[in-house]
Amino acid sequence: MSGKERPILISVIVPVYNVVDYLQKCVDSIRNQTYPNLEIILVDDGSTDKSGALAEKMAMEDKRIRVFHKENGGASSARNLGISKALGDYIGFVDGDDYIEPGMYERLLSAAVSNGIRMVQTSRDEIDEQGNRMPDVCQPPESFTLMPARDFMRELLLHRGDCSFCTKLLHRSLIEEKRFPEGELNEDFYLLVQMLAGVTSIAVLPEQDYHVFYRYGSSTRTRDKEEFPQVFTDIVVNADRVYSIVKKEYPSLLPEALRFGLFQRLDYMLHIPISQMNRENGFYIEVKKYLKHHRQAALHSPYLTGKNKVYILLLGTAPRFVRRVHQLLRGRRV
Repeated sequence: MSGKERPILISVIVPVYNVVDYLQKCVDSIRNQTYPNLEIILVDDGSTDKSGALAEKMAMEDKRIRVFHKENGGASSARNLGISKALGDYIGFVDGDDYIEPGMYERLLSAAVSNGIRMVQTSRDEIDEQGNRMPDVCQPPESFTLMPARDFMRELLLHRGDCSFCTKLLHRSLIEEKRFPEGELNEDFYLLVQMLAGVTSIAVLPEQDYHVFYRYGSSTRTRDKEEFPQVFTDIVVNADRVYSIVKKEYPSLLPEALRFGLFQRLDYMLHIPISQMNRENGFYIEVKKYLKHHRQAALHSPYLTGKNKVYILLLGTAPRFVRRVHQLLRGRRV
């Protein structure tokens, strides 16, 4: 396929942490790929259930599986270890509670090789705990799309693109010198934005071959409305990092980048528990100041809805009052 003597090898890295009830289905979906020349790297991130033992059992059944155990350090840490151990020409990622369609990697690799590009992306859907299909987070294209890096960046800034590395296949040259930031959530987005400067185009496939299992109790999802997941802080931090990258690499997208920063802060403000909206919370105070300082920019942005603009204006002025009214209108805590 590539002109090499040996077939192209794909390394699929799976972070494993307390997913014993889901791991078999996940790994079986990778083992059953129509493209057989792959290795499956399972990184047990200090699981306290039987996930590590299950991983070892599966490795005994399939020589393509390699297992590594480490102390708990988070998904980024597990992925980084997997990258350091990967032997493949291309690298993909699958989360331990998700699963994929049999033809996913064959389609992705074919698109990469035939178009001479280093990053390709499939589409995805989300399945809830009852097995129901959820609304699409990212709308798949109607057909195969070859998108310039600038346009891909613009889609990300407008919250229409898919920042997940799980839906992508990467040439190892893109990632062997880079690593996921550890100790952070929303880690995919910042690393992806950094990578875009090194590619000309990204292929996006319409097939929804990657299935996200939307599981409460994961690092970004909670039913406890008084709990405030770290991801809402990290998305604001990453918005500022991305603005700096856009300013350097894609200056024509600065209006979209500003919109992105405002929208991320709006998301933060609509999720932080009211009990944490106080003067002792320095991060919250800075978010509030940013919204207040950028009120005029928000009002004139062509990329924010009227509802977005009203919320940004009010949350930058009287956030606690607005949130209480917001709770009454929705009839529940937010």
